[in-house]
This record gives sequence, C-alpha cells and structure tokens, in this order.
Amino acid sequence: MPPHHRLYRSLPSFHSLFFTRGAKCLLAATTVVLAGCATNPPSTSASSHHLIRDAYLSYTQSDPLGAYLKSQDRQNYGTSTPNASEASRSFASTALGALGIKYRFGGDTPSTGFDCSGLVAYAAEKSLGLKLPRKSSDIARLGKSVDRNELKKGDLVFFNTRGHRFSHVGIYLGDKKFVHAPRAGSVVRIESMDIAYWKKRYNGARRLPAGNTAETRLASK
Repeated sequence: MPPHHRLYRSLPSFHSLFFTRGAKCLLAATTVVLAGCATNPPSTSASSHHLIRDAYLSYTQSDPLGAYLKSQDRQNYGTSTPNASEASRSFASTALGALGIKYRFGGDTPSTGFDCSGLVAYAAEKSLGLKLPRKSSDIARLGKSVDRNELKKGDLVFFNTRGHRFSHVGIYLGDKKFVHAPRAGSVVRIESMDIAYWKKRYNGARRLPAGNTAETRLASK
C-alpha cells in the first residue's frame, strides 16, 4: 500500500472528530446549571457561578413549569388547603400574580420588574404587612427556621447560587415547587426543588410572622 494511504487510514475521520468534540461540548453544557438572582451588585469579573447560571437558564428557557401553571393550575395554587394559613396562601398568591414579569436587578414592583428579594419583599408587604430587608441574606435572619420535610405554602426557601449562603430566595408553593425571579433575561417563574441544581444548593427555609414588622422578628437558628 502507498504511504499516503496508510497515513490516511491512521488519522481519525473528520466526522469522527466532529461528533466526538460535539458530544463532549454537549455533555459539558448539560451538566452546568443555574445560579439565582443578584440581590447584591454583580461582580465585574465573570465567575463560574455566572456561567453556571446562564447555561442552565438557556437550557430551561421554555419554562415548562410556569407555562403549565398558567394554562391549568394557577387557581389550584391560589385556593385554600387545610394545612395552610390564610396569610401564607395570600403571600404565595400575591407572588404568583407576578408570573411572567421580567427580572430586573433592584426591581421591587410589577412596573419596574423584580429581582428575587424584590419579589419576596413586595409580596410580603402586600399580603402580610411586613417590611422586609432588601437583601436575601438579611431576609434569611427573619421568622423561624423550618425543616425541609415540614415546608408549607408561603415559607421562604433559600439557595446558594452566587458562592455564598442565602444568595437567592423564593416562595414555596407546595408539591416541592417554588416561585422566584431568577436573573436578567428571565421572568418570574415556577421551578421544582427536585431539580438537581436546587437540591445541591438548598440552604434552608424560614417562616415569616404575619401582621408585624419583620425587623422586630429577627431570629437565631
């Protein structure tokens, strides 16, 4: 056999290289998942947390949970249940009223948009009469701690999405789902806490009191 034929056979084909590299890229992309909203000003340098967040959100851009809720189950989340207080139902329902509103860093009203703590603060003030701190890490000091297996609708759920504890907050809805404002480019939406990303970053939950200023209800764990 001529030498150039032997060389050709010893080299991997173009299609083999293409699909091998493509598979590796796809695997890397699909193993990277979300970071939460920015309750503190974003860093000027790109971090791995931001890359993880962006990759996950682009992967779940269609928001199937939110779409399903809007089309079929919105009233179910807003109705009473025997184990949920009226105040907690109202708190969660107020947040659900913001579904589809665009994320905006520092936003805390439907007209401006919401970030994660802005959504929680808005719903708490409208439904519970509470004036919450503006940062999710400060909100995490309020109320009382709740075990994961004792979560009820209206409890606050916290996650480490930016490299430090309690950097993201949402409102629990029941059935292992919560409503939150994820990040720029997204909207207020519903997610499942059973997603591997959230399981790994879950920090705990708090239950807020109703009818009092939150600043007077600081609690230690």
